[in-house]
Amino acid sequence: MRILVLNSGSSSIKFQLFNMPSAEVLCSGLVERIGLENAKINYKTDTQDIEKEVTIPDHKIGLKLIASYVLDSEIGVITSASEIQVVGHRVVHGGSTFAKTVEINNEVKQKIEKLSALAPLHNPANLQGILVSEEIFKDAKQVAVFDTAFHQTMPVEAYKYAIPNAFLDEHHIRVYGFHGTSHKYVSEKAIEFLGKQNTKIITIHLGNGCSMTAIENGKSIDHTLGFAPMNGLIMGTRSGDIDPAVIFYLVKSLGYSLDEVNSLLQKESGMFGLTGYSDLRDIESNAENGNVNCQKALEMNAYRIKKFIGSYTAVMNGLDAIVFTAGIGENSDVIRKLVSTNLEYLGIELDEEKNSVRSKEIRDISQASSKVKILVIPTNEELEIAQQSLRLLEQ
Repeated sequence: MRILVLNSGSSSIKFQLFNMPSAEVLCSGLVERIGLENAKINYKTDTQDIEKEVTIPDHKIGLKLIASYVLDSEIGVITSASEIQVVGHRVVHGGSTFAKTVEINNEVKQKIEKLSALAPLHNPANLQGILVSEEIFKDAKQVAVFDTAFHQTMPVEAYKYAIPNAFLDEHHIRVYGFHGTSHKYVSEKAIEFLGKQNTKIITIHLGNGCSMTAIENGKSIDHTLGFAPMNGLIMGTRSGDIDPAVIFYLVKSLGYSLDEVNSLLQKESGMFGLTGYSDLRDIESNAENGNVNCQKALEMNAYRIKKFIGSYTAVMNGLDAIVFTAGIGENSDVIRKLVSTNLEYLGIELDEEKNSVRSKEIRDISQASSKVKILVIPTNEELEIAQQSLRLLEQ
């Protein structure tokens, strides 16, 4: 069975075409920096690796570009769209409606659209991916895998807000958690690497969107993102944690509308708001060249991550490993060093030489004396989505 997986992020689209169940990758790639002047596409097969800058103003154009590469007579890997039997989609917010993988129909699409208010940078892009793939791959079954599903194991003390009970009971306002597909995948790889099932792990997913999960014995027990993918860590354009009183002040004293506040905190804040750049590669480059705002933003970013490492270690009463993953977590030795420095009290000791080595393999970058393993594990949300899609259709 050929399964195309589309993983639409807030500013990128990852894709892989699998032969399942063997998990053979026929092609893969990434459309990134969507909406920016220097957007680009990377497309890989066994025989070629193409990378070029292109104009990609939105996700719809990006998705159509991916389809054109996959179907191209010279560089493509299929000759007809009908060769793809399944398209698996990452969907960020499933609310309380979706606790498992589902086949997409009109009702599912309507609910995904309704939940867009809770994930405005993601669910619209996810839904766009579904609609475009329905146009192009008319014979394929469309499957949705939800980021929120992995976090359904969180205990009530972790997911319930300290507001009147009716808001949970009647309106389902609670912590849902996100990036669940990634956290699930890398935590399973970490458990396999550690060689034991009874584990206490903190997974740190760092991309344009960022989150951390406390995982005990393979189950999510706490998570930094909440009702919507907006709080917790400092992200590319999202503020992360902020005192709610700031919102009231912006509205009542500074004259902002609620829509303007929403745009400010979702699209104009985070690393972009601190530096003028949303891509960490640009921020690191400018920090190295003496840009004080970029230097301070990197320190703030790492400081926030450290706070959650401490709190999650306390919640689990111990820690076996921290796991860095996703674009920044896997590739930024700068962030990993800033995060892992001065955590010896918790048993975390970084080996700087190991940290500086680039690799696509799972690797331990901690010192031999470190009581806690520091792991870098490349995430593969696309494979996880393909596997979940296959299991659904085999039921």
